[in-house]
Amino acid sequence: MPTVAIVTDSCASIPESILEALGIRWVPYYIHMAGQTLRDLVTAQRDTFYRALLAAKRLPTTASPGPGDYYREYERLAQEGVQEIVSIHMTSAGSGAYQAAKVAQTMAEETIPGLRVEVIDTLNVAMCQGWMAIEAARSALAGRSLADVAGLVRRMIPTARMVQTADTLRYLYMGGRIGKAKHLVGSFLNIKPLIGMDKGVIVPLGTARSRRRAYELMVDILESSVGQAGRIKVAYVHAAALEEAEKIRKLVEQRVQVVETIVAELSPALGVHSGPGTAGVCYYSVPADA
Repeated sequence: MPTVAIVTDSCASIPESILEALGIRWVPYYIHMAGQTLRDLVTAQRDTFYRALLAAKRLPTTASPGPGDYYREYERLAQEGVQEIVSIHMTSAGSGAYQAAKVAQTMAEETIPGLRVEVIDTLNVAMCQGWMAIEAARSALAGRSLADVAGLVRRMIPTARMVQTADTLRYLYMGGRIGKAKHLVGSFLNIKPLIGMDKGVIVPLGTARSRRRAYELMVDILESSVGQAGRIKVAYVHAAALEEAEKIRKLVEQRVQVVETIVAELSPALGVHSGPGTAGVCYYSVPADA
């Protein structure tokens, strides 16, 4: 086991095979649906949940893990011999996870002798958060110190970017996560909105008349941010829309140099807000010598 353990949560949407290979620990969000309380990716699995969401008459609600959820994960790691933890969370502007983890950090450091926990607000979401957890885990496996692993994550925060589109922003609007893109909600039904995130808040990036054109604009935005000679690591993310993610992938790989690719389906707790059919990219630039 590396000297530094990595903790994140289910909304990072990291594929299970990568979580297992890198030893990343995660804490599930809560989903309240049809009188039931579900745990994200535990009792709410992607396939069945997205089918149920399409048929739902009332939008489910979500809640971040509480301090006790994070504390128990920190405690389990300490019992396994871990003394240092980097805990990585989605934007504090859209979730209470970061604040809950900070409370758990205080609880753990007061009650578990020798334990150190670094809690980081990624100011992002989905596989942008996921990439940070992945690279942190790789750094920890390479034997880096707590300060080095946490520093790597913080350097990634301003460079990780998300661009996504869907047929509607209804789910984000109804879930209260619309941010600065609120004015796009009233767009004509044949308009495909593009959204991203800036300083932890959802922002509008444009609109298109078709999914194909939305994907082309998405790649324009990506290329503009990294340059034609840019090298990126990219996750193609989707909510019950794998074929759409693959369409985006073909366009991206014609335009920029991709050095690592992940295809990831959003967790149900994120899908509540993005809605089925969402597709997009989460990426960051990689230096030429990396």
